[in-house]
Amino acid sequence: MTNNILSDLNPQQLEAVTTTEGYVRVLAGAGSGKTKALTQRYAYLVETAGINPGSIMCVTFTNKAASEMKKRIRNLIGDLDLAYITTFHGFGHRFLKEESHLIHYPKNFIILDDLDTETIIKNAMEELGYTSKDITVQKAKDYIGSEKQRWVYINLLIDSTLENLLKYRKDATSVETKIFGEYLYAQRKTYGFDYHDLIQFPLFILNNNETTCKKWQQRLEYVMVDEFQDVSDNEYCLVKILSDYHKNLFVVGDPDQTIYSWRGAKVNIILDFDKVFPSTKTILMNQNYRSLQRVISAANSLIDKNKKRIKKDLTPVQEGTGHAIYFHAKSQQEEADWIAKQILSLNEQGVGLSNIAVLYRAHYVSRSIEEAFLKNKIPYTLFSGVPFYSRKEIKDVLSYLRLISSDDDLSFNRVVNVPSRGIGKKRMKLLQDIAEKRSCSLFEALATNLDHSMFVNTQAKDFINLILACRATYHEKNITDTLIQILDESGYEEFLRSSGDLDRLDNLSELKQSIYEFETTAGEDYELEDYLNQIALFTNLDTVEKKNTVKMMTIHSAKGLEFPFVFLCGMNEGIFPSSRTKNLDELEEERRLAFVAYTRARIGLFLSESEGYTYDNAFRHPSRFIFNTEKANLDYIVELPEELVVDAKRRIKANEAWINTGARLKIGDVIKHPIFGNGIILDINEDLRSYVISFEKIDTERSISFVAASQLEVINE
Repeated sequence: MTNNILSDLNPQQLEAVTTTEGYVRVLAGAGSGKTKALTQRYAYLVETAGINPGSIMCVTFTNKAASEMKKRIRNLIGDLDLAYITTFHGFGHRFLKEESHLIHYPKNFIILDDLDTETIIKNAMEELGYTSKDITVQKAKDYIGSEKQRWVYINLLIDSTLENLLKYRKDATSVETKIFGEYLYAQRKTYGFDYHDLIQFPLFILNNNETTCKKWQQRLEYVMVDEFQDVSDNEYCLVKILSDYHKNLFVVGDPDQTIYSWRGAKVNIILDFDKVFPSTKTILMNQNYRSLQRVISAANSLIDKNKKRIKKDLTPVQEGTGHAIYFHAKSQQEEADWIAKQILSLNEQGVGLSNIAVLYRAHYVSRSIEEAFLKNKIPYTLFSGVPFYSRKEIKDVLSYLRLISSDDDLSFNRVVNVPSRGIGKKRMKLLQDIAEKRSCSLFEALATNLDHSMFVNTQAKDFINLILACRATYHEKNITDTLIQILDESGYEEFLRSSGDLDRLDNLSELKQSIYEFETTAGEDYELEDYLNQIALFTNLDTVEKKNTVKMMTIHSAKGLEFPFVFLCGMNEGIFPSSRTKNLDELEEERRLAFVAYTRARIGLFLSESEGYTYDNAFRHPSRFIFNTEKANLDYIVELPEELVVDAKRRIKANEAWINTGARLKIGDVIKHPIFGNGIILDINEDLRSYVISFEKIDTERSISFVAASQLEVINE
């Protein structure tokens, strides 16, 4: 079996697989076979070294990636328990199911997804009388996320009674803290964990309970991390703690593909790994099995412009030249029409539409492309839209199922009046008052007050009886039968049919299919709660793919995917890199994002942009990433006018000067100019790319360009 596991590995992959001990960092370039190295290493540890699979933790970022890894490993070593091949949040869920008693939480806690979080926030805003003028849902969500980077909130949740949490909310002085208090109260009532908690609570327990920490450290003899460039500080801390006893931490990733800083990823974590662990063995995997020479050359020349990286030029293994093409259009419509024409041409040559992807930096870029596709009757699938499990009808049905499993206020709020049962805002306010006064769930508040005059003429009793009937029998039935009972007796499926919305009915059928597949693969020992928590852990990338259509998606959504032919459109300054790029780190991440887009292509890479004016009268220039890609590595369909190149590079130079100085120059700064002397910055004009400065020796203000700002010396002190 060892020969099978080690067969067909290049020298770098073989070294990664057979290096079993110590701290190991594998720098794996795009398309270099890192998944193969990971799975073969896991199999090698089990089959050749004899390590129990229950002693190996292997974490990645999506359920899809974890499932694929399990599938590959089972093909190598058979059907073993691979429970610790999971996502970070999946591990957190498993850990808390075993250790929740340490924080006085029941084992049947629920997992709150992003929509649940937003629902709690909206309910809190309504309860507190706030509107979007006071605070937006996103701002409140961001505040909660930042507060949950500290452990103070954990003590509030595990040590406080509901009454104390209400007092915390009432004593809060700001809008943000009041909403945060309301959020914690809602969490505590339902014993719910959000995504932050699935990392923070295990960290808290590991850091505060030496016995438990030692148990898990000794249990996990080998810790492996996929896509290590994407880990956050807390995720990094988690694997450091878990690997500290046996000191076997194997990480694989590509710093050139760090594109999730907004999610907490920090490129320095993988770059400085050997500084944290001086005994680290670094293995470089740069043989690319995916792309042909022209694509690789374009990608190499682009990413080489980044300074914060470990140099590793990709080398193609596949024979053939391939294509890297750049098209400059006179208008957005011309760019879109050109893309459509190229796709039709490829299709006529025998290339299936499912082998073609159109990528873009932001969703709005897709509009003109979609119009061109519709005009040319090119079928396409738009990814990165509303995820399946976030669609209204799916959330409704899952809320019914969650309410059967637990007294969940979020689920109760969502479905108590869907279909309509006459329980509107006034009756809900009464229930909330009762629940708050008695420190009970909304479900219990309604169940114990069915004779109240406010509920006599409603269908509240039918709703309560249905849920109670399902609760009494769901442990003895499969999930499908419980679902059918809910859909039938609640009237929900008929409610959808009467709406005439066939798409929603199709989604409901797909949900039934997902439950069936879960039941047929989960074995005998499963509960409704297991299915619900699995669904809650799904990511936006865990999407069922339609066939025979062009795939349209953001570059972030394309991470981890590959296509024979890739079109990267909207390659304009202000679009890509984004106009929101404010510093050098963000600019380098934008360039890494472009590198990810380039390396999705196997055979052909098509770059395009268009000139013209935007709605606010700004002229569109080619992206600096076009110029960052050595011209020898791109086939220019249209030669750029010299004046356009000069103007574009002038604007790019100005922007880079602003980026270089923007972090330190702000309104109110006192500066020294080599000619004009001392002055103060009055304003920053981003349209003109200049600072408005009042100089002591000059009567009127002067506008100093971002390009020239490097010569300004800050003398605030």
